[in-house]
Amino acid sequence: MDADQLRTLQAPLKERYREDADAALIVLKASGAVDDSEIACSVDTGKALVKAGLHPSGGGTGLQACSGDMLLQALVACAGVTLRAVATALSIDIKDAQVSAEGDLDVRGTLGVDRDAPVGFRAIRLHFALASDATPEDLDRLYKLTERYCVVYQTLTGGAPVTISRTDGAATS
Repeated sequence: MDADQLRTLQAPLKERYREDADAALIVLKASGAVDDSEIACSVDTGKALVKAGLHPSGGGTGLQACSGDMLLQALVACAGVTLRAVATALSIDIKDAQVSAEGDLDVRGTLGVDRDAPVGFRAIRLHFALASDATPEDLDRLYKLTERYCVVYQTLTGGAPVTISRTDGAATS
């Protein structure tokens, strides 16, 4: 896809959203079923069913997906797609691009070993390795716009409010 094709694809969407801001508000969803025989949760990704479980540092076998890894994978996926879309829109030729993320986690927090240890990532590092003949100025713009428009990055750095609701019912036997 080139810049003109991307503009043609997105032009009617952008126009609609300019005219009707409410049309731009969408709800993304995820759901999972908690396993009754092991410590796991099966998450429907829309493309496949992923069974998440405990990381080996928390007692897991390592055979199931780790939700912490899945969070980093979501960041990498979003940053990679955003980078490609921005490069396409700016007509920046990318010969090769790799995106990676790593995060520092003190598992004492989630295991309840130390009440002062944080639960969650202490730091996350996102890295791009890019091969392009673009000018340094164009690459700076590419990275700046990728950061600006990456939904997962902005959510993690902006701290979106998360609410919890529940529905309790009697157990069926």
